[in-house]
Amino acid sequence: MTITMEPVAIVVGGRAEAVDDDWGGERAAIVLDEARFTPEAIAGLDAFSHIEVVFHFHQVAEEKVQYSARHPRGNTDWPKIGIFAQRGKGRPNRIGLTVCRVLSVEGLRIGVEGLDAIDGTPVLDIKPYMRDFAPRGEAREPEWAGELMAGYW
Repeated sequence: MTITMEPVAIVVGGRAEAVDDDWGGERAAIVLDEARFTPEAIAGLDAFSHIEVVFHFHQVAEEKVQYSARHPRGNTDWPKIGIFAQRGKGRPNRIGLTVCRVLSVEGLRIGVEGLDAIDGTPVLDIKPYMRDFAPRGEAREPEWAGELMAGYW
């Protein structure tokens, strides 16, 4: 099966290159495709503090895509695990997902903070973050994941 998607928006501003850490203070804008949308598409989004952004890691070359296990960030101190047990950008479909803070909503532009996507990134979808869609009950993760994320935001 083949699935074809057309980006709904593009990331404007923020970082020009994907660097693994210190994304928390990064500010950028998500600008909707004016040929397909009007400001009505994001009406009411300003009532939410955060959004979930689904995007495409468009600069990951096919030869960098991982289909099996690897050490996260190449760090051999961490276990070798499958690509679907980590959040690296070299994923088979190159899809990223981040929850980021909404700073402003103006026209077709959403100002955000903490989006770990670079300038020019195609945005596939935008959803309001709702607490009731967050995990119910206690969430767990391996120790290496906490170490990896220590400087990410």
